[in-house]
Amino acid sequence: MEKLKQTPLISVYGEYGGKTIDFGGWELPVQFSGIKNEHEAVRTKAGLFDVSHMGEFTVKGAGSLPFLQKMVTNDVSKLKAGKAQYTALCYEDGGTVDDLIIYKKGEDDYLLVVNASNIEKDFEWLKSHLTEEAEIENISGKIALLALQGPIAEEILQPLMPDAELASLGFFSFYENVKVAGIHVLISRTGYTGEDGFELYCASEDAVKLWKELLKAGEPLGLVPCGLGARDTLRFEAKLPLYGQELSRDITPIEAGIGFAVKVDKGDFMGRAVLKDQKENGAPRKLIGIEMIDRGIPRHGYSVFADGTKIGEVTTGTQSPTLKKNVGLALIKSEYAVLDEEITVEIRGKQLKAKVVKAPFYKRPQAGGVQK
Repeated sequence: MEKLKQTPLISVYGEYGGKTIDFGGWELPVQFSGIKNEHEAVRTKAGLFDVSHMGEFTVKGAGSLPFLQKMVTNDVSKLKAGKAQYTALCYEDGGTVDDLIIYKKGEDDYLLVVNASNIEKDFEWLKSHLTEEAEIENISGKIALLALQGPIAEEILQPLMPDAELASLGFFSFYENVKVAGIHVLISRTGYTGEDGFELYCASEDAVKLWKELLKAGEPLGLVPCGLGARDTLRFEAKLPLYGQELSRDITPIEAGIGFAVKVDKGDFMGRAVLKDQKENGAPRKLIGIEMIDRGIPRHGYSVFADGTKIGEVTTGTQSPTLKKNVGLALIKSEYAVLDEEITVEIRGKQLKAKVVKAPFYKRPQAGGVQK
């Protein structure tokens, strides 16, 4: 059996009660104090996540911008130094290779952050289309990534970094090479929970110290360590897509509801023809929210029916810790994506009633934009 990959924090999970699982070939904590407790902490105070399994690539050189413009769906030319952008990589048929964030560190100098399960695939895909005067390097093994998320994240973090003003760091903006508890980090106001928060990139060897310093500073204020379980319920409530569920080789960014990251007027790029057609004429399928009427929880892969005909599948579903309701996201035929429309979900061989509802299920007060 292949050995599971580990992050630089593997040695400290146990100190905080972490229970690890195999997550796409990685040994990662699913929870520390319990998924519901961690979920509530992030919604009301703050949580700290180890997301060092994510992948990081650098793209540099005079040809960087035209190369990225050709490969991703968003308009990278609009990106200023110190800003980040959510985007997608697509195949020519519009299917999704991955969704990712691009950080512009300077002229011809970009950092790409990709999903852990797609690191090798993404790197090979990008490398196989590399143009002249652009260089790409996979630096995933050198970088650790911690996410501090929740309404008091800034309050916890600011005393640890006296040389930088977090209040003036806007959404999807970042500071490079600042010190947090004496450790050099790149810190961005981004996240995957639907809450305010920050992601901190540091050298792998500094990860344990940074983790401990953040928890030491934040625990008196209610900060808790969090695992993958809460990360999934938080992102799900905020309708943030997960690759392999809401996005895949067979699902386009338009179908998945991230059309805001597809700029068809920027010029040619991978998948443009299909995505342009879907933007202008509608996609055959649409990602919608569903709420169960009958008792039952809609799980990933469960079939969705209307009038006895299969119209799609659940992509993610659970009992929402915030709403205390059994809800899900489902990719269904667009003509059935009508609010309050009654549908059924096949759960353990039974057709159970549900209805189409608005998603996201949760929006933080005065939230703007999408966190990913």
